[in-house]
Amino acid sequence: MQKKSKYISQKNDHKLQEIGRLILKFMNTDSAKIYNYKQISDGIDQKNPRQREQVIQALHKLQAEERITEPEKGKYMINLKIEGTLTGTIDFNQAGNAYVRIDGVEDDVFIHSKNVKDALQGDKVLIVTYNFKGKKMEGSVLEVLERKRDQFVGTLQFIPHKEFGFVVCDKKTINTDIFIPKSNINDAKDGDKVIVKMTEWRAGEKNPTGEIIKILGKPGDHDTEIHSILAEYGLPYEFPDGVEAEADHIDRTIDEEEVKANRRDMRGVLTFTIDPKDAKDFDDALSIQKLPNGNWEIGVHIADVSHYVVPGTILDEEAYSRATSVYLVDRVVPMLPEVLSNDVCSLRPNEDKYTFSAVFELNDDAEIMAQWFGRTVIHSDRRFSYEEAQERIETREGDLAEEILTLDRLAKILREKRIRDGAITFDRSEVRFNLDENDEPIGVYFKISKDSNHLIEEFMLLANRKVSEFISLNEKRTPNGNTFIYRIHDDPDPAKLEALRDFVGTFGYKMSLDNAKKIAQSLNALLKDVKGKGEENMIETLAMRSMSKAIYSTEPIGHYGLGFEYYSHFTSPIRRYPDLIAHRLLQHYLDGGKSPNKQEYEEKCKHCSAMERLAADAERDSIKFMQVKFMEKHLGETFEGVISGVADFGFWVQIPENGAEGLIKLRDLMDDSYQYNAQTHAVYGARTGNRYQLGDTLKIQVVKANLAAKQLDFKIVSKTAFQEEI
Repeated sequence: MQKKSKYISQKNDHKLQEIGRLILKFMNTDSAKIYNYKQISDGIDQKNPRQREQVIQALHKLQAEERITEPEKGKYMINLKIEGTLTGTIDFNQAGNAYVRIDGVEDDVFIHSKNVKDALQGDKVLIVTYNFKGKKMEGSVLEVLERKRDQFVGTLQFIPHKEFGFVVCDKKTINTDIFIPKSNINDAKDGDKVIVKMTEWRAGEKNPTGEIIKILGKPGDHDTEIHSILAEYGLPYEFPDGVEAEADHIDRTIDEEEVKANRRDMRGVLTFTIDPKDAKDFDDALSIQKLPNGNWEIGVHIADVSHYVVPGTILDEEAYSRATSVYLVDRVVPMLPEVLSNDVCSLRPNEDKYTFSAVFELNDDAEIMAQWFGRTVIHSDRRFSYEEAQERIETREGDLAEEILTLDRLAKILREKRIRDGAITFDRSEVRFNLDENDEPIGVYFKISKDSNHLIEEFMLLANRKVSEFISLNEKRTPNGNTFIYRIHDDPDPAKLEALRDFVGTFGYKMSLDNAKKIAQSLNALLKDVKGKGEENMIETLAMRSMSKAIYSTEPIGHYGLGFEYYSHFTSPIRRYPDLIAHRLLQHYLDGGKSPNKQEYEEKCKHCSAMERLAADAERDSIKFMQVKFMEKHLGETFEGVISGVADFGFWVQIPENGAEGLIKLRDLMDDSYQYNAQTHAVYGARTGNRYQLGDTLKIQVVKANLAAKQLDFKIVSKTAFQEEI
């Protein structure tokens, strides 16, 4: 009897919460108006006596929560402290609490886990905001206006004697399991990793109902986990048949009439590509020739994807939908079908290709004496890997060594000037894996940028910057208001920079925050000074975290990290849709076209930025999975590691020799009770005073490798000698 009463009480509470949501939604239509309970009952269509009794109970509940006030007996209005209803996008953290990002509002609104209702990660939600007992503004979800997604990846837990199951989703930001009745299991077995479609979520119910629409396989299997990552981020790994068919029927011939009418013929100029040794899609090529006046003509030639991918076609719609190629550890999920990315558009050696080019006349001091932009046709004479080009730079020998050395010399001048003008030189290495024929990781190495990488980087940066300036500035070098797609990077958050300055000051490093140029100079000096020091990893990590994220926009606010006022992505249209947009707009302006609708392009910018973030998250997940898979073979072994992140529940340790990162939970540290200090990025023992701080070095043991969760667990063996000395 007691259990039944408790059930009735919970059910009634859910009902009152739902009625309260309706009341707030109704009253917010005119938040300054005073309503009596009858007006409210009629307004939310709760008219019979029983319903009106529940309305009164819900009103009392809202009053107790300080969401409404009773200025006169029996009359109610929205609490004057309440800011009203707002619409935004919800973003969950690991604890189940959330923040809602609202356009035009600087601070995100905090939503406690008990007030998120049925919202899920990324949903567009209607919230009511309030200042609860003098604290910072908080909010509650009133209604989910638009689902970000209705398909999720998870593992089926089937309950045989109940004839139903639940899909436990992979992402901790999905704050509920999905109920699956037996009729919707569709041949999935207990423990299978699946894609589930959420079909409904009734008011007051804890779990949504769903249907299994695809069985991915068993957790931990290589293909299962890679396909899970793609499905989790909604990234397709196959093209629709119609898109493939359209790509297959593209005319790939070089039409001499097209060349004569619309292109500069540069097939007679020495041209070559420099790319990773395993690359198949060659976006860019460089040409070089000495001019009679002693200057150098350097051509930056980019695959003319816009010639083949035309607006209004299903090929273009698919490319826009994807917006970017995704580079996982064992495969590429391309933006364009392979026939285009690896064949028709790829600037392969000994083949004539249509290109879009930025051609510069440079003197020996790498100063630009003249420039030209337009469509071209080229013939690549040679394909170099970065290693081959680097060999010529170091030995000064080999075919085309003189040309590569000239480009290297000019690139170094451009790089030095860029850094002098305020560019920041973050140059972190990227982890890569050696895989066997079964895609098993047999080794780890780091991609390190050398002179040959910097050579290509500088000329691509030059082309991107100069195309952007060409479109955006008139002859007097003042803005002309032309709509364009920019790559922007906002100034760092001043509060983060001040925190970084104060923190590095404890290690004896100084930073000047007087202006943008001095900040950049200080950061470059700091990054140089910490090289090889015990605190290098920690300070480099914090410096990176003080930076904003680069995005696409029609507003040319500049690129802080590169030190450019105008910057765009122009040089990789095979793998980035924004570059394709840039090509089309450049040609539009070259043809004398007027500036198109800005808002239309701003929407494209937002979409491309969002897809870039998804791709980066998917790539990061695939690296984590492969690192865990690699470390499975090293369970029980001891490594030296560096603390790479600190939180209130534990800290992460990264192994420098292979990039693998594992978690050490505070609850597993048995020698003391530890507390987190956000200002010092450390946890401290209450009794012993032991400190574990970002950047500290430890000896750890690998104790667990969870492939499905992509997580490693470590335990501390000892602090290293470096730490013990401190």
